[in-house]
Amino acid sequence: MALAGAELETTTRGIATEYDNRPDALIEILHRLQEAVGCVPEAAIPALADALNLSRAEVYGIVSFYHDFRCKPAGRHILKMCRAEACQAMGCESLIARAEDRLGVACDNTSADNRVTLEAVYCLGLCATAPSAMLDGTLVGRLTVPKLDALLKGAGA
Repeated sequence: MALAGAELETTTRGIATEYDNRPDALIEILHRLQEAVGCVPEAAIPALADALNLSRAEVYGIVSFYHDFRCKPAGRHILKMCRAEACQAMGCESLIARAEDRLGVACDNTSADNRVTLEAVYCLGLCATAPSAMLDGTLVGRLTVPKLDALLKGAGA
């Protein structure tokens, strides 16, 4: 759901109010906002900072630090590909390049048809079965070209 302007500000302030405008609830508020809006739009940061009596930099710092928050809406499917050391040692970069080529986008972008958002992450906890990925919350270890192609096909790419 794409909100902007006054509607986005009203939604943002309403969610903050659900948490009594408590600054210590910032992460929960951000999750709730992303659930409601599909992302944490940069335009929501000033209203959220004001409601919680925080600086814009403090709110933006949290949004930009945690990889689960996004400033743009994601595609229908989210493919996270691990780039941590174990996955690099097992050839993740060539798999990532293949996914980028198939989707027509670089990591941390969404395909033109809005079907798949490709994200680079730095550890999915599957180091023993590297390289690894996660599609819509489902972990995949020992990722190979055929497995990657099947994931992309399943996501409509």
